Amino acid sequence: MSATTPAALADRLAGTAPPTVLDVRLAEDHAACRIPASLNQCVFEMGFLDELGKQVGDPATPLVVVGSSARSHEAAMAAEKLARASFTDVAILEGGLAAWVDEQRPTEGDGHPTDPAGPLDGSHDIDLEASTVTWTGRNLLNHHNGTVGLKSGRLVFDSGRLVGGRIDFDLADLRCLDLAGSDLHDVLIAHLHDHDFLDLERFPDASLEITAADAIPPAAPGSPNLRVTARLELKGCSHEIEFDAASGITPEGRAAAQASFAIDRTRWGILYGSGRFFDRLAGHLVNDLIEFQVKVVTT
Repeated sequence: MSATTPAALADRLAGTAPPTVLDVRLAEDHAACRIPASLNQCVFEMGFLDELGKQVGDPATPLVVVGSSARSHEAAMAAEKLARASFTDVAILEGGLAAWVDEQRPTEGDGHPTDPAGPLDGSHDIDLEASTVTWTGRNLLNHHNGTVGLKSGRLVFDSGRLVGGRIDFDLADLRCLDLAGSDLHDVLIAHLHDHDFLDLERFPDASLEITAADAIPPAAPGSPNLRVTARLELKGCSHEIEFDAASGITPEGRAAAQASFAIDRTRWGILYGSGRFFDRLAGHLVNDLIEFQVKVVTT
């Protein structure tokens, strides 16, 4: 594959045998601003090559692939896919559409793509259907994983910045996914509910109270961008924990965040099977760390 400059592409487009300009950005970005007469096939779509074949047909067709900018890799990704699919005349527009626009070359489109709603402010309830909490407990050779129900929750924002929030768990709605449908499922859940673990009869409530959320710079979308400090109340004990979260705004304008972290259950008085507190546990050994994966989405 080769590269071409905006000036060279403009000359080719004005010639007698212009290449096909293939814009591989998101469809909404192409609709907002594009090189005139360019085709669009988003490289992130799983059917990229199949759909492109319907539009282009002949793999010998001269193609100039257009991405977003010099920083963004979608044009290079598309060019590699095209080369592997035996397209023989493929060039990449250096600097992408940003370079074309910087040189004030002609574009068409309906303006900037629609961004999510502006910065969130105030308190926003958590969508209990879209939000999930999963857990994993282990011993030396095995593990169980499941879910914890949610009673309620909210996140609090100040001009788009997360400043607080609370999640109330429904410990009665505790499930083990790997034992679902087995007679052992209810046996394990009853064991987790009794005084060996959660002691649900005495301590039915559990919650996570967010006390601070500090930005982690620099963080690309999809990477952890918040360092969250919270207090976890469990089995009548309340202790501070910290974890990193990847947060953002969905296309519908809802706040969303995901985090993975582990806690030492013995800090909350859950001692059953801990090698730090019992001798000779044999097959009853249970790791102290419990892992959690949390996804929170606001309404």
